[in-house]
Amino acid sequence: MNYDIIVIGAGHAGIEACLAAARLGCRVAVFTMNLDYIGNCPCNPSIGGTAKGHLVRELDALGGEMGKTADECFLQSRMLNLGKGPAVHSLRVQIDRNKYKEIMKHKLELQENLEIKQAEIIDLKSDGNLWRVKTLTNMEYTSKCVIIATGTYLGGTIYIGETSFKSGPDYGLPALRLGEALKRLGLSMRKFKTGTPARALKSSINFSALEVQNGDKNIVPFSYRTKDKGENKICCHIGWTNEKTKEIILKNINKSPIYSGKIEGIGPRYCPSIEDKIVRFSDKERHQLFIEPCGLNTEEMYLQGLSSSLPEDVQLEFYRTIKGFENVVIMRPAYAIEYDCADPTQMNSTLEFKEYSGLYGAGQFNGSSGYEEAAVQGFIAGVNAALKTKNKKPLVLDRASSYIGTLIDDLITKGVSDPYRMMTSRSEYRLILRQDNADQRLMPIGRKLGLIPGSIWEEFNLKEKQKQEEIKRVKKVNIYPTSAVNELIKSKESFPIVQSVKLFDLLKRPNISYKDLKIFDSESPNLSDEILKQIEIEIKYEGYINRQLRQVEEMRRLEKKQIPENFNYGEIKGLRLEAVEKLKKIKPESLGQASRISGVSPSDVSVLMVWLSRK
Repeated sequence: MNYDIIVIGAGHAGIEACLAAARLGCRVAVFTMNLDYIGNCPCNPSIGGTAKGHLVRELDALGGEMGKTADECFLQSRMLNLGKGPAVHSLRVQIDRNKYKEIMKHKLELQENLEIKQAEIIDLKSDGNLWRVKTLTNMEYTSKCVIIATGTYLGGTIYIGETSFKSGPDYGLPALRLGEALKRLGLSMRKFKTGTPARALKSSINFSALEVQNGDKNIVPFSYRTKDKGENKICCHIGWTNEKTKEIILKNINKSPIYSGKIEGIGPRYCPSIEDKIVRFSDKERHQLFIEPCGLNTEEMYLQGLSSSLPEDVQLEFYRTIKGFENVVIMRPAYAIEYDCADPTQMNSTLEFKEYSGLYGAGQFNGSSGYEEAAVQGFIAGVNAALKTKNKKPLVLDRASSYIGTLIDDLITKGVSDPYRMMTSRSEYRLILRQDNADQRLMPIGRKLGLIPGSIWEEFNLKEKQKQEEIKRVKKVNIYPTSAVNELIKSKESFPIVQSVKLFDLLKRPNISYKDLKIFDSESPNLSDEILKQIEIEIKYEGYINRQLRQVEEMRRLEKKQIPENFNYGEIKGLRLEAVEKLKKIKPESLGQASRISGVSPSDVSVLMVWLSRK
């Protein structure tokens, strides 16, 4: 019963952790409370979204599995924020949630070096060399590393009005004893909460009263390995709450466990319940909701935007005030779930606990929210646990390399006061961290790890070669001021040209695209839309991109200034008391990380820099 790595939990974080570690040649066991819940999507039946789509693309470029599986079972695909700049374009797909589970479970079953076990882990100990886990049925297993990816199962309690009961998501069995074991171990724990809306019977909804939301005609896959783009199979709908909805919720607000004080855990700031929205945004007359199918072979509809912990009868009353929902039948009521999670500032950039060698955390256990945030953390934890067992250098992604690096740095450096959600605004380098160039940034790392197959690597290198050759070519091509050229330019609300200009310079103009000028460029090669899009972005935003790259150089200069482990900040004269306390708690690995700690000022960083330089 000895393994290299044990993963506790088989949700989105646990899946990526065990697959990555097994594919790197480690003998891995993944434990789950119920085999049928592997890859479960207990909340929204979708993958991606603003910034989350970036994470999925980055994960795929490194060799992860979420994007490929989402492509294999998507129902509708939409690229969000196309009316804004390319930095915030994000892919989101509706998935068949049961098919997603089925595919993911099968992938784990087929994976070499990986064993799946249905069992509840109730204890966890270390003798300094090996970790020992114990199950409810008194089985014991040992491993060099353990990854905790318990999601919202750890100490889970479901709340519906005044009713509460111990449960994991979707009424699954909760992990109650493991939380106590982690506290005995000495981990700093806290309670968070999240929620999910009701599921409604499709035939009870009047869709003619709702707005239709169709998918994109041009399907863009998540995965670089996906060759068959597929097609949209369903449409979604949009509805709105009203003053009557608001009235019912406010009249019953004292019945919500959030407002009665029954729930102690802190909820997600950027995904509030409907009662939170009504109270916090009292000036708004209505709130939007999205009606999304849960799959092709089910009549359940997911009511995104209407999560709640109000009593079931109140839920039915306020749902039926919404236009199109007058006769709605609720199949599963909305609920809030409170769970235990760890303070992520206890971990370093590999997601290993600083004080517990070989112990890693990933996903909602680390204080984050969302499938995508969980998956990328699971991958990083799985890779680093595998590298540790092989005595190899760990994988650390910085803020300038990826949204994954930004997410982990935020968690371990700043900590979390509520469930962390990834947003494009969290990155200071988002113009160079676009989803369209995730392969350019991260696929070389995935290939070096051994997680990117040769065929995909060859395609990537060919694409990069074609792109660079084309950028070099358009810098030499002249466009002459013919009447046809100037008519086109004026139709794009730009100034006509009076002498020949380089194609490169014309492409810098905001409204002029590569395809617009193709008819005036006889030597234009036949390139994919993906390559053309990247070329345009790199040309149009060249100045801004170069400025961000200079900022990255400065950031990485500070990151290279390593701070010794167990450094005594108390002996440094000039550091403020608050800075000393925060630095002692977080134990930053570098000067760059120290500069991002809340409570550490630029003057503190300067004092620390001088001290380190002298030493």
